[in-house]
Amino acid sequence: MITDNIIPLPKEQWKGTIIPMRYTTEEYYDVDMQKAADGYDVAIHRKKFDTPVTHFPEEYDFPDKLYQDHWEKAYAWGIVEEKGGKQELLACIETCPEEWSNRLMVTELWVHEKIRRQGVAHGLMAVAKEQAVLENRRAIILETQSCNVGAIAFYQKEGFEPIGFDTCCYSNRDVERKEVRINMGYFPRRKQKVTRDDVVIRKEELCEYHKTEEMTLKAFWNKHHLGCNEHLLVHKLRKSDVYLPELSRVAVVGDEIVGAIFYSKAWLKRAEDNAAACMVGHVEDYTGVSEDSAMNHRECCDSGKEHIKEILTFGPLCVAPEWHGCGVGGLLLKETLALAKEAGYGGVVIFGEPNYYPRHGFQTCDHFGITTADGKNFDAFMGIELVEGGLADFGGKFYESEIFEDLPEAENEEFTKGFAAPVKRKFPCQWD
Repeated sequence: MITDNIIPLPKEQWKGTIIPMRYTTEEYYDVDMQKAADGYDVAIHRKKFDTPVTHFPEEYDFPDKLYQDHWEKAYAWGIVEEKGGKQELLACIETCPEEWSNRLMVTELWVHEKIRRQGVAHGLMAVAKEQAVLENRRAIILETQSCNVGAIAFYQKEGFEPIGFDTCCYSNRDVERKEVRINMGYFPRRKQKVTRDDVVIRKEELCEYHKTEEMTLKAFWNKHHLGCNEHLLVHKLRKSDVYLPELSRVAVVGDEIVGAIFYSKAWLKRAEDNAAACMVGHVEDYTGVSEDSAMNHRECCDSGKEHIKEILTFGPLCVAPEWHGCGVGGLLLKETLALAKEAGYGGVVIFGEPNYYPRHGFQTCDHFGITTADGKNFDAFMGIELVEGGLADFGGKFYESEIFEDLPEAENEEFTKGFAAPVKRKFPCQWD
């Protein structure tokens, strides 16, 4: 398929490329707004021009270009043809997040005449829709013109609907010229918020392993990297001696697995002579400390041995894309953290989304005196205490099983062949 040729268009190469937005139309949407006694009457009706009208880039002082300066976070994809040692652009889509409103804007969409009616525009729009899901955007928005009836029809077919108009966007004669800016919006379909009564949360069954791995693949595909390997992690984690099936759970609605969380053992480690780590501190005055504790303190500091405390980590926590934003992840967290507390664990440390987990009580690990194994701290490194002092009273460095890194690319590629994996595609939200 020609859409298999959609590739990223790097900013450093394509910035300033003019998009030849040329089209001919025989119809337009007439926008009429009249003041009424109780407000305004607005009517939008489809009508015919007396003669066909053609619009082309040369008639505007502001032609469409890729990566214009006012779209600071723009990202583009397209189809390119090699011609005479040069690359010719045949189609493109550019998007830019509107962060304050959590919407994704389609700033450019164009397909060359010679490859139209081959599903290219649909394929490009599918990229924008995938980006919106990956970034959890509440809507996709774009602008077109009231005279671009073909574009409006295409957007409606793609699920867009009118959300407003601007009668003086391009000139003060836009209404007269039948070229009124039409704003359109697409709203990704979301399930309704769920309650605990709507979801069965239970242990995973052996017969569900492949189904859970498939849901995990869909949840993480293209989110952090090209493709993903979390489905392989789940497959291997279950066979590991660090895996804790007694705490891990799946969320089920009807007969569909809509989410899952997988717990495993992790550790905090600190040197015995760590001044902030030993129970009574690294002190010379043992006033108020029992004789046994003081003796143990002296012995541990002299020994140079290492304190190790077993804690928990989890990962992945995943929710099927069509169930994002419905509260499934929160329900899994609430139920399993309670189980972990009942089991006597002091805390949980994870690597995760810094814009999500703090809503559920997680804090960055510097609050607990904990660093990564190589002594670092950052927003995605978080923890939660299940009992007061369950993490902070120990501190130290965090270690998880090597299985989280034992995911070779070749092994992952082979394992992924057992699933109907989507296309690998580069997105701006990815880490590399």
